[in-house]
Amino acid sequence: MRIDVHHHFFLDAQKKAKKNLQAGWQTPHENLPWRPQTSLSAMDELGVQTAILSPPPMPSASCGEGNRVEVRQQNTYASKLCTTYPKRFGFFAGLPLLDDVEGSLAEIAFSFDVLGANGVALTSYYGDGNSAKYVADDLYDPIWQELDRRRAVVFLHGAQTPSSTPYPHPWLGLPISEVPNETYKAAAHLVVSGKKRRFSNVKIILAHLGGSTPFLAARVAALSHYMGCPLTPHEIIEDFKSFYYETALSAHETTLTAMVTFIPVDRLLFGSDFPAVSTKTVEWYTRNLEGYFANRPLDLANVTRNNALRLFPNLGKTKEERQSIPGRSNTSIANNCTTDNNAL
Repeated sequence: MRIDVHHHFFLDAQKKAKKNLQAGWQTPHENLPWRPQTSLSAMDELGVQTAILSPPPMPSASCGEGNRVEVRQQNTYASKLCTTYPKRFGFFAGLPLLDDVEGSLAEIAFSFDVLGANGVALTSYYGDGNSAKYVADDLYDPIWQELDRRRAVVFLHGAQTPSSTPYPHPWLGLPISEVPNETYKAAAHLVVSGKKRRFSNVKIILAHLGGSTPFLAARVAALSHYMGCPLTPHEIIEDFKSFYYETALSAHETTLTAMVTFIPVDRLLFGSDFPAVSTKTVEWYTRNLEGYFANRPLDLANVTRNNALRLFPNLGKTKEERQSIPGRSNTSIANNCTTDNNAL
């Protein structure tokens, strides 16, 4: 059974539909409004034992109490869902707009220490227009320092950012044409700024096989060094190789051939991007993945399951089981998180 590290949940169907219109995308009708059973049924169909939930990317927001409350509600909901279905769900905690450094640090503490999050979900940048900042901005260093201290896992997803020109065709909306490049820009920013190696305890998963990252890494290595980056081309390439890459909407013979020459197989993880896409779409990419590794069953097992278990050793464990691990104390989780089945 597979472990899916790229699996969203949408609590507000109307808000998601509005975002789709802006982005040039259509979430499958059968997946909205989303309910836990929507994912559970799809997981059974797709052979997924456990999915790690992440909120939809939300780069544009206003700092303030409203943003903090919305994020806290999402994270609390996801935690309760994991309590109800401990073998089926984990979750990446969302954070407020990162410009709200104090609020983000508070949410990190609450999400890990009280809610039992498996990691944190970040988007490529935060803010709007000329005021937007990519994730390696110096303002966000205290957030990265705390994630590094906790040796946290970060799931990094590209934002649905409009280009300066319209997307070229209704069949080439922002999720298809722009999101992969947003993931690349965020990854490259972390690398050339030196933040990827400075905060090396943070394990970062890039969505969609890193978007265009694997194919532009060599371009960054030479040209960013030429432009003044103090890292050598070799060091830049090595830092790009230190990310984890997940397969959602990206697995194909061509892309997988490139990936296994770029990173060791133990850096590859399985992802679906459900419920943003249909089970039929997920099945197409999964068949590509299975076909590519057909003669390498151990590698296939590592990509679809074992690598994730090594990255998330507590995944699928109840809070009581986590507490029983020697040397680990999670009393704050046990004492502060309750399940409200009516909310699910």
